Amino acid sequence: MKTTIKSLGAVILGGGLFISGYAKQQMTSFQSLKDPEVVAQLKSFVAEKEAQANAATNNLPPEFKSYFDAAEKGDWLAVSNTFVEFRHHTGQYEHSGKTDERLRGTAWQAVMETWGALDAFGEGDEEYSAAYANAIIESIPPGSIYFGGTDPGRFLITAMQKSQVNGDPFFTVTQNALADGTYLDYLRSMYGGKIYIPTAEDSQKCFQDYMEDAQKRLQNHQLRPGEDVRTDSNGKMQVSGQVAVMEINGLLVKTMFDKDTNREFYIEESFPFDWMYPHLEPHGLIMKINRQPLPALSESVVSQDRDYWAEYLQPMIGDWLTADTSVGEIAAFAKKTFGKQDFSSFTGDPRFIQNAYSHRMFSKLRSSQAGLYAWRVDHATDAAEKKRLDQEADFAFRQAWALCPDSSEAVFRYVNFLLAQNRIADALVVAETAAQMPSVQGQDGEQIRNLVEQLKKLQKAKETSSGAK
Repeated sequence: MKTTIKSLGAVILGGGLFISGYAKQQMTSFQSLKDPEVVAQLKSFVAEKEAQANAATNNLPPEFKSYFDAAEKGDWLAVSNTFVEFRHHTGQYEHSGKTDERLRGTAWQAVMETWGALDAFGEGDEEYSAAYANAIIESIPPGSIYFGGTDPGRFLITAMQKSQVNGDPFFTVTQNALADGTYLDYLRSMYGGKIYIPTAEDSQKCFQDYMEDAQKRLQNHQLRPGEDVRTDSNGKMQVSGQVAVMEINGLLVKTMFDKDTNREFYIEESFPFDWMYPHLEPHGLIMKINRQPLPALSESVVSQDRDYWAEYLQPMIGDWLTADTSVGEIAAFAKKTFGKQDFSSFTGDPRFIQNAYSHRMFSKLRSSQAGLYAWRVDHATDAAEKKRLDQEADFAFRQAWALCPDSSEAVFRYVNFLLAQNRIADALVVAETAAQMPSVQGQDGEQIRNLVEQLKKLQKAKETSSGAK
């Protein structure tokens, strides 16, 4: 029987959105940045966003004007503080105060994307934020459509491509907001007539399709982790929560994919969409959505992906991690470098270890690709193919975990993969190591500690069963 830790779904969502606040501030102004090309690009981007906000309102509110004045200087602290205050009045976030109707539509999207860009350099390390963006941008052919889900996956690409507004060199969309009609209006203001933007009718159809599917799965006890679907006293079905919203977003992504048949599609995954997995293959740091489902991942694709990440990780964490490195060895590395900040004999970059924004965003990318391999393992019918992909999934998960040992997503996804192989002891090592990381706090910390307790019970039950035999 396959054992699964059920809190995975919520953890994935939590790891994919607004990951700032984990690292020491890096940028105080654009003068703090070392690369003049990065500074020039960010200044150009801020000017483009301010012009976009001005054009949308014709009378930019004074608060917005002050915000963009701070952004033009790269004053990250002022931008961050103002953005936090704005968020309290958007009505979109938990604990929001009185809604300010100005914080909607194109002007708000411009404000949010400006914040996200500066956040990636204010919280993140300049070198790694720029490297992340450049590697993704350079890998995507001109004219393609790119879906960026997490904060860095959306905002870094938005900021560092030549012109997000003009779709140069490609069109950037976030899959996380497609269910929001105001975001679709924002996309139309930029890309209308160039790429297909879902209509109100598309949105309604996707909602209805999701409701019908959710009702069937509710009756068959097949709801996904974190999916809140129920019937009220009148027998009417109700859905709520982020998982449901993301499922609808996924259907809207498919609508765009089905309509724009002459363009290539790429994605930085924040939430896995079931329909997409047969179409996906690793593509550098991200994934390509192929037009037709792939019967298998070829050896050449898998080999190229393995070599790419082995080379990419070396300057970050050193060259010690290979396909033969055990879970215990990674745990020892995590406790020494991430836990104790002991860099003796460490051949990677201490700055990478010390900047949580940076190592979390790269871990997320590799964890998503590991999830693709794991999906292929579950759906492989040939024993040799299953074994081959099983090894690739395991290695990719170990890389994702080594990049960020306290990442809830990397931990939960890898633990579930290990449990499917009945490797409870290894799963417990992963969870216990994560729980010992000093940065594990709040809800993430509670979830990981609960995970440890669940795994201990599973291990005890396994030992008891073995003893009885």
